[in-house]
Amino acid sequence: MSTSPVAPAADDIFDRFLRYDELVAWLHRVADDHPELVTLDCYGTSYEGRDLWLVTVTDAATGGHHAKPAHWVDASIHATELTATVAACALIRRLVDGYGTDDGITRALQTRTFYVVPRVNPDGAEWALADRPRFRRSSTRPWPWRDGRDWPGLHVEDIDADGRILQMRIADPHGAWMGHPDDERVMVPVPADGAPRGVATYRLLDEGRVVDHDGFTIPTPPATEGLDLNRNYPAGWGTSVTGSGDHPLSEPEIDALVRAFVARPNICGANAFHTSGGLLLRPSSTRPDAKLAPLDLWIWNRLAERGTELTGCPAHSVFEDFTWDPNETMSGAADDWAYEHLGVFAWTTEFWDIVDAATGTKQATDFWYLGPTREQTLAVLHWCDEHHPDGHVDWYPFEHPTLGPVELGGWNLLTTWSNPPPSMLRQEVEGHADFAVHQAMCSPHLEITYVAVDSLGEGLWSLDVGICNTGWLATDISSHARKERLVAPLVAELSGDTIELVGSLARQQLGQLDGRAAARFSHGNDGTPNRALARWTVRASPGAVVTVTATHPRCGIVTRDVTLET
Repeated sequence: MSTSPVAPAADDIFDRFLRYDELVAWLHRVADDHPELVTLDCYGTSYEGRDLWLVTVTDAATGGHHAKPAHWVDASIHATELTATVAACALIRRLVDGYGTDDGITRALQTRTFYVVPRVNPDGAEWALADRPRFRRSSTRPWPWRDGRDWPGLHVEDIDADGRILQMRIADPHGAWMGHPDDERVMVPVPADGAPRGVATYRLLDEGRVVDHDGFTIPTPPATEGLDLNRNYPAGWGTSVTGSGDHPLSEPEIDALVRAFVARPNICGANAFHTSGGLLLRPSSTRPDAKLAPLDLWIWNRLAERGTELTGCPAHSVFEDFTWDPNETMSGAADDWAYEHLGVFAWTTEFWDIVDAATGTKQATDFWYLGPTREQTLAVLHWCDEHHPDGHVDWYPFEHPTLGPVELGGWNLLTTWSNPPPSMLRQEVEGHADFAVHQAMCSPHLEITYVAVDSLGEGLWSLDVGICNTGWLATDISSHARKERLVAPLVAELSGDTIELVGSLARQQLGQLDGRAAARFSHGNDGTPNRALARWTVRASPGAVVTVTATHPRCGIVTRDVTLET
């Protein structure tokens, strides 16, 4: 795919949705402008052959990206959830601009690594942003039928080629919708006891073409491209889950992302950026909180407190608060996989709540199933009148090629219910970069804090090295990870060209170290569960230099040169 367009200016990416080539050009420019902080890697290719890009941000002068605990953010796995890419780019911009000018950001980049995937699903986003857009849930690969043929019924697309996908309404005496009594432009459900006498009712449809119309019925089959990439992760994958794919990791975008993630075992936390709802969602999607490890739930809640403070988004359990039917769970998602398989605390951030913007009150947790109330619908319409006139389009006649006379209009979904208007993007993503930095700084952090050398005579030396986890979380991150033994232990290793080990191994396993969070439960009798001591006896000449290396999958690598002298 071409990456030739000139990159947009630094601030131009936060007031519109970038096409793929513009996005990639901007990422390359950031990497070129900040070579000491930013590297850019292709970690795979999409179904349509586009390169998938991973941005790594850390201070290279203080160590390689793999040598530090890391935080992962990915964005826009769903095609129309374009605000997520803006937020990912805002994180990158916050990090590179803050280095050297903001003490917190500078310290974060000196001691932590950030991995950012700004657009997991570039193919679907390109369809959504095309001059004649097509909206799909995720991938553009035909599934579950691979022949790409459309089933009879309505297929969403820009039928009048005006660059928008709106709604269609058809006058129908048995229709389920009518104009709001206070403003007939906006459709609301007909009451259970029917519409008032003389009030017109309508059938509502998404804008699109109708295949093999029989003259009477209009089925609404799933899209020919029916995948949901956020149901293709291994955790909880199942054939009964809508859009889950042929098997776990069957889709190139998710297979590549999971491999990139696992290849970086220093990742200690993760966040997948989505829209919409204005929420911080956490696992589990399939189990109640009572079945999660209590300490893990406590840590999630502490992270949530800070996340809500920084972003204004309340935090929720997917299963507890957003599952309509507990027998039909939303499994196969990224955050469940990161926690269940790797033991790291992961989130799904849902940007943008237009109901809150219009009314000052958050959407209810059943909003994804029931939609807005009449009052909310009217409030959003009037909010659009004031802040986003293109958000709701007055109905206009259109001669549909299959259905005949219809009206087009209603909600411009891409920039109302799914995403904020472009002019509000910068404001919407505010604070989320700082939440990413906060969680990164909660990760475990190894330091060699104690060294003792003692001469035993006749060329023998005793060397004690104390290794400390100075971070907030344990080295293996979660109770779940410890119970399931998902993370290898801390290893200390002694090396040197002129030494001989006596009665001790060069490599020693030192287990897992608790972080400061554990002190909350010690009631002031802390002990030293965040420390481990490695001890060696060596034969060497006075003045010999040995190197101690402490390695942990999540915490990275720390080293210390020690001179054998009294």
